[in-house]
Amino acid sequence: MAAKAKKTDADEDKPDAEAEGAKPKKKLSPKMMIIAAGGLVVLLGGGAGAYLFFGHSGSEKPKEAVVKPATFVDLPDVLVNLSNTGGGDRAQYLKVKIVLELPDAELVPKIQPLMPRVVDAFQTYLRELRPTDLDGSAGLYRLKEELTRRVNAVVAPSHITAVLFKEIVVQ
Repeated sequence: MAAKAKKTDADEDKPDAEAEGAKPKKKLSPKMMIIAAGGLVVLLGGGAGAYLFFGHSGSEKPKEAVVKPATFVDLPDVLVNLSNTGGGDRAQYLKVKIVLELPDAELVPKIQPLMPRVVDAFQTYLRELRPTDLDGSAGLYRLKEELTRRVNAVVAPSHITAVLFKEIVVQ
């Protein structure tokens, strides 16, 4: 068996890899380290963004929104004479059939005892209208919004979703 040769002082200065004739290892420059770190950050950020954007779990079913059906409450017909500022002889009347749209059926027992106040609020407001206030769809939209606001003021803290017209007649 051959004995291993002892290292000389000259051989001790060289690393083992160089002693065996291998190429010396290159160190990464600081510029290359920064570029590599930046690339790693971009890859991790892109992966996290894709994970959040495309959903993190394919097995979960999307939750279906539970939509409660709207509840409708009919009001008695309202017949009022309109304000006549023109000084004409002929009185004009407004007949309205109104339905209140409630977000939940549980509000009906809370609102039902307040119906006389709701009708009173409608009567007093509608009597002050002029026939020109009801011209066109914009006039009806303003009327609907004002009646909704007045009903919500009467039935507070409860609220209605909308005032719906079944019939509107001006004669």
